[in-house]
Amino acid sequence: MAFHPEGTRTAEQNRAEKERRVREGQAHAALVYDGPTAVGWCQFGSTDELPRIKHKRAYLACLTDLPDWRITCFFVDRGCRRRGVAAAALEGALREIARLGGGTVESYPEDAEGRSVSASFLHNGTVSMFERHRFQRERRLGKNHWVVTRVVHPAADGRR
Repeated sequence: MAFHPEGTRTAEQNRAEKERRVREGQAHAALVYDGPTAVGWCQFGSTDELPRIKHKRAYLACLTDLPDWRITCFFVDRGCRRRGVAAAALEGALREIARLGGGTVESYPEDAEGRSVSASFLHNGTVSMFERHRFQRERRLGKNHWVVTRVVHPAADGRR
C-alpha cells in the first residue's frame, strides 16, 4: 500500500484497503504460484493508481513526462528467492500491461552489480533483471537506483 495514494497505515487497514482495491479493479499485480501457493508478485499500475514512489524528490527534479504504467514493488517468499520468481512476476506484469493496451512502462530498480545486497531488500528488483526484459536505463535515482523504461505494445499487434 505504500505506493497507493493512501500510503501506509496499520497492517489490518492496509489489508482491508488492498482487498477493496482488488475487488473494485483498482489494483494490479502479477502473481507467481508454486502449485496452489502464491510465492511472489509484481505490483504495477497507472501513475494515478500508484502516485507514490521512493526517491520522489530526485525523480521529480528531472521529470519530463509521466509513464503510462509504473512497476513499483516485488515480493518473493523467503524460501523461493534467487529462483527466478521476480523475473516470472515481471514477465507476467508485462503481459498484463500488453493486454490492457500497453504503453510506456517505468520502474525504479536497484543496481546490485558488483556489490552484496540482501534479496530481502530488493523490493524494486534489480537493474539487470529489468535489462534482461529489454528495459533501458534512463537516469539515476540516488546512489544505486535507476529509472528504467520500456514501451510495451498492445497484445493485439503480437509484439511485446
